Amino acid sequence: MGIFTRRNQTENDRNGAAVATLEVDPALAALTGDYAIDPAHSSIGFTVRHAMVTNVRGAFTEHEGTLHLDGADPARSTATIEVKIASVDTGIADRDAHLRSGDFFDAEAFPLMTFRSTTAATLGGDTYRITGDLTIKDVTRPLSIDLEFNGSATDAYGNERVGFEGSAEILRSDWGLTWNAALEAGGVMVSDKVKLTFDISAIKQA
Repeated sequence: MGIFTRRNQTENDRNGAAVATLEVDPALAALTGDYAIDPAHSSIGFTVRHAMVTNVRGAFTEHEGTLHLDGADPARSTATIEVKIASVDTGIADRDAHLRSGDFFDAEAFPLMTFRSTTAATLGGDTYRITGDLTIKDVTRPLSIDLEFNGSATDAYGNERVGFEGSAEILRSDWGLTWNAALEAGGVMVSDKVKLTFDISAIKQA
């Protein structure tokens, strides 16, 4: 059952006709609250096509964020994430330095990438869509992220956790990330399309 799934009941309106109402599942309503993303057990990654033939994968290893989950009304749920650009890690130091440079993110001038949600909606089952504003460098544009709810649990330290995983695709040029190099055989070094991935574990706050 999804985090925001509600079961149907019926009751009579003032004219005596049966109408559908919604009752919140108590187990799901109990998840309502504020959560802090646990960076030690979460990842924010990306995949981009390189030289037209293979994929380069990387991640931002330093990030923080908050979630507000509303089990009665999913549209009132929110998410905020801040990512430290300098933490980009693709496994190759020279490439990471290039990504931090002015050719790409210009991490010195623009140290953070941020996402702040504006709307939330259910897509059915355990799948949800969070739409908000993604800011990279000095450009802010809308982004929708499709997320799957992985469940909730109490960990060994008594923390109440929820988990989500999801993805989104962007064109990096929409955020001014336009650096590229032409290949002798045709095509370019780095694709415009980038896949973003999110694997989130968040702890409920007291």
